[in-house]
Amino acid sequence: MAKNRIEKATESMIKNLQENTGKSMEEWITILNEQALLRTSDKVNFLKVQHSLGHGYAGLIVYQAKLASAGTEESPEELVTKQFIGKENLKPIYDKILEAVLKFGDDVEIAPRNSYVSLRRNVQFAMLTPATKIRFDIALKLKDVVPDEILEAMPNPGMCTHRISLKTEEDITDQVISWIKAAYERA
Repeated sequence: MAKNRIEKATESMIKNLQENTGKSMEEWITILNEQALLRTSDKVNFLKVQHSLGHGYAGLIVYQAKLASAGTEESPEELVTKQFIGKENLKPIYDKILEAVLKFGDDVEIAPRNSYVSLRRNVQFAMLTPATKIRFDIALKLKDVVPDEILEAMPNPGMCTHRISLKTEEDITDQVISWIKAAYERA
């Protein structure tokens, strides 16, 4: 059966993408999937702004990434459930933090990943991680903030600069919520 014009155009764009950028479609999909982006427009804008791709190529990569992951993605609920296997005692900490964060505003995005949950506004401002069987970490993006008794500087800061470690629900104080809100307000 002959290929239709759209299939031919797509194949041509994929070939030209490799020639023009030096990266294959698979490499671009990997780059895109490493980002904590949920909305299509955010993904397209990331590729356009951070990698100087045209709108056509950016849209094609986003579409191909969606096709590649169709049927293989776990639901957000499944991702969160997997994180707490063997760490069920930490789930109430996660639930209580999430309840507080959702009161910050209706612009909070909750984006579960394989090993953490990303909290985003315009950009990521926090990561919630059941780090060990007895420790729950909140990583925060708080540049130029001096650590205190609960807020410690990350040893190797990347996206997040500080961390708060919790062991029980009782460790979630007003001060903990204030630090998370400060990161939210900066996002």
